[in-house]
Amino acid sequence: MTRLDVRDVPPVNRHPKIHEQFEDLEPGETLTIVNDHEPKPLFYEFQAEVEEFDADGYEVEQVAPDEFVARFPKVEA
Repeated sequence: MTRLDVRDVPPVNRHPKIHEQFEDLEPGETLTIVNDHEPKPLFYEFQAEVEEFDADGYEVEQVAPDEFVARFPKVEA
């Protein structure tokens, strides 16, 4: 599982970095991101634009006021 903490990444660079990491996954793998807010806009972006994104497998958990852990699974081949 690939884990990416984007809390220190400038907001303008976050989505491109996340997309790049997701593209590098093998089918069936999951990208786990750590963010300072709930990544709902990113979820909708992936749902609309990324065919390999398994939206049904998406999960998000708030573990602290400024820490959200979200799992973006890639569909199996």
